[in-house]
Amino acid sequence: MKPSCVLAYSGGLDTSVILGWLQDEGYDVHCVYVDLGQPCEDRQAILKKAHDCGAKSARIVDVQEELCRDFAFPVLQWQAKYEGIYLLGTSIARPLISKVCLQVAREVGAVAYAHGATGKGNDQCRFQLAAEALDPAVKIIAPWRMEKFRALFPGRTEMIAYCAEKNIPVKASVSKPYSSDENCLHISYEAGKLEDPDVNGVETVDFGMTTSPQAAPDKIEKLSIGFEHGVPVLLNGKPVTPLEMVLKLNEIGGRNGIGRIDIVENRFVGMKSRGVYEAPGMTILYAAHQQVEQLTLDRDLVHLRDRISPEIAEMVYYGFWYTAKMDALMAFIKEAQKVVTGEVKLALYKGNIMIDGRSSPNSLYDAAVASMEGGGSYNQTDAEGFLRLMGLPSRVQGRVTPRKY
Repeated sequence: MKPSCVLAYSGGLDTSVILGWLQDEGYDVHCVYVDLGQPCEDRQAILKKAHDCGAKSARIVDVQEELCRDFAFPVLQWQAKYEGIYLLGTSIARPLISKVCLQVAREVGAVAYAHGATGKGNDQCRFQLAAEALDPAVKIIAPWRMEKFRALFPGRTEMIAYCAEKNIPVKASVSKPYSSDENCLHISYEAGKLEDPDVNGVETVDFGMTTSPQAAPDKIEKLSIGFEHGVPVLLNGKPVTPLEMVLKLNEIGGRNGIGRIDIVENRFVGMKSRGVYEAPGMTILYAAHQQVEQLTLDRDLVHLRDRISPEIAEMVYYGFWYTAKMDALMAFIKEAQKVVTGEVKLALYKGNIMIDGRSSPNSLYDAAVASMEGGGSYNQTDAEGFLRLMGLPSRVQGRVTPRKY
């Protein structure tokens, strides 16, 4: 009896070749298409292709709602951005892919989990670190890290020739200007012409979610987003599911040129890489969520969250999702977000997100206290003693080690 493995399968060139190669290596292969909202002409055709190419089984597992609810929104609550800008759209999805593939592996009795991530990138880390955390005994098959696989397929030309020899239908050309990866949260673009950081990435990429700010309407579009306990639940006053929220904001933000970035980032494996990203819906949610927090969270809690937020982004980017540290930090943010309830009104215009108003039943903003006018419970005379105490260390140091001025 042949050993079996589960393959995270997209039906593209890489996983089509890997499916054939795994069979050549003596495996029965169970293909799993994890549906994250990536574009596809015909998902059923992908399943048929897997079967026609010899897969032992093939299935689609739709996890779009789970991706938004249990992965993207908790990261949103942390306001986590890798290196201050990237909203982690690809990174967030990878541990979920591994979870689904291991669930299928357990069901079919597979002995291994295979993926098509390269040995140079971040995804190999995310897939493997998640898989090993869930099943410490899992066998990972990463063909691009195997010399015998790379010897057979040093480039796309050889892969296309292999597919022709095996009668594997693929839509691929030997030359591509760049590669892309999409889910319902964002689209990433990298490689090809984008490997030259001096090339204008925004002009090179044919964006799939957003129009350019220049081509966006010459008219402000207004909307409102309602949050409960840090979770976006209302769009223009109507209840929506997490997935509906993201998809509708992708549409709204996309037509207004929201959410494009072009960065040179530091990969986990040590090299720098250049990426162009678009995430219109999540960009809007980050901006709106921050506004509700500004009303409802006290200073010390926000500042603590902001100090930890880059570490959350780093853990997600590197692939440390299923860890004790992440569990504890997610419990922390759930507690911290209990009061983050309210509504934010936004105005979108040619790539810009403007605040049109915000309100919350838990608002800590006291107009009487904050006002420059007289009144309220704040006694300005109290500031005299406050500042004398705050300045005490500086006065002592100034006497002992005077500063030149």
